[in-house]
Amino acid sequence: MAKGPQILTANRLTDGAVLYWTGTAWAEPMAEAALYDEVEAAKAALAGAARSVADRLVINPYLFEVRIADGIAVPVKERERVRAAGPSVRRDLGKQADHTLAPRFHIGPAPQPPAPVEGEGPEAFDVSL
Repeated sequence: MAKGPQILTANRLTDGAVLYWTGTAWAEPMAEAALYDEVEAAKAALAGAARSVADRLVINPYLFEVRIADGIAVPVKERERVRAAGPSVRRDLGKQADHTLAPRFHIGPAPQPPAPVEGEGPEAFDVSL
C-alpha cells in the first residue's frame, strides 16, 4: 500500500494520452492533479473513475504514489516519471525533444524489413547483413 500521497491517472481512450484526475475532470498536466493524502479518499476517487471508463473517456485508471519536493508532486516510481514526461515514441515530444538524450534513441529512417528470398516460400527471408 502507498505510504505517501497518491494521484489518480488513466489513459484517454481516443488517443492514449496520459491523464490525471483534478477532482472534477481529467487533465493532461500532472501539475493539475488532485493529491489524495487519505487512503479512503484515494479509493473513492478510483471507484469514481469507473464512471469515466463506462462513459468511454478513459481506460485503466489507477492510483500511484508521489512525494512532495519543493511543493511539487514527484512520482515515486520510474514508470510514472516516464509517463509524466510525455510520449517517448515521437521525436518532437517528451524525451525526444531533448537533444541531449538524442543518442539514446533511433533517429534515422525506420529499418526496412528483410526481402523474401525468391523461390523459398513466403517465410524465407534474406537476413544477411
